[in-house]
Amino acid sequence: MDLGLRGRKAIVTGGTRGIGRAIVMLLAEEGADVAFCARDPAQVEATARAVEAKGVEAHGKALDVADVDAFTAWIGEAADRLGGVHAFISNVSAMNSSRTAEGWRAGFEIDVLSTVMGIDAAVPFLQRSGSGAIVFISSTAALEKARGPRPYASVKAATMAYVSGLARELAPKGVRANTVSPGTIYFEGGGWHRREREEPEVYRTMLAENPMGRMGRPEEVASAAVFLASPRASFISGANLVVDGAMTRRIQY
Repeated sequence: MDLGLRGRKAIVTGGTRGIGRAIVMLLAEEGADVAFCARDPAQVEATARAVEAKGVEAHGKALDVADVDAFTAWIGEAADRLGGVHAFISNVSAMNSSRTAEGWRAGFEIDVLSTVMGIDAAVPFLQRSGSGAIVFISSTAALEKARGPRPYASVKAATMAYVSGLARELAPKGVRANTVSPGTIYFEGGGWHRREREEPEVYRTMLAENPMGRMGRPEEVASAAVFLASPRASFISGANLVVDGAMTRRIQY
C-alpha cells in the first residue's frame, strides 16, 4: 500500500535506535523527508547517512530534549530546512523505573514536558500543512498494572491523556493526534535485550506471557506509527493503537 507520504515532511524524536530508528527509516522508504534528534552524535550521523541513501532529505541533530529551549528551537529550524512539517512523532523516553525524585523528574521532563513542548512548537507548522499528524509512542505499561508503580508507566499514561485531549481540540484545525502503545519490543541493545542477559527470569516470564510466543520488533511498531502519520489514516484521531501481539488482556479501545 502506498501511504501517500512521498514528498511529505516529518520530525521524529529519539530517532536513532530501536523503534525511533525504525520509524525514521520507514518514513524515508515511503519517500518522506525526515528531521530527527537523539543525544549521540555518532548515531545521529550514521542514521542521517542511512536515510539519505533512500533518496530523501535527512536532517539529524544531536540534542537532549530535556533542554526545552534548545529542543523547541530545533523544531523551528527543522521545519525551515524541511520546508514544512506534515507529521510530528514523539518517540523519545527516559525509560525510567526509579522511584526516586530524580527518576520522577526525568520521566516528567523527557516523556511529558518534551512531548508537550514539542507538539506546541510543531502545531503551527502542522496546521499550515493542511493535513498534519501527531503520533505519540506510549506503552502498554500505561494501560495495565505491571511490575508495580513506577515513573515510566505513569508519565506515559499522563501523556496519552494529553494527546487524546489534543485530538478533539486540533481536529477543526486540520491536525490529527494519535497514540501507539507497544508491548514488549526486542532489539539489540534495547531494554529486553539487557534483561535477557541480566534478568533472565524476568525475560522468560514476559516472553511466556505473549500468546504469539515472541516479542515484537521495532519495525512492527514503526508500521503502526507511520500509518497513523500518513494520509491513509485521514479520519483517525484520538485513537490508541496497541501493538503487543495480544499480550494485554483488556478489551482494546
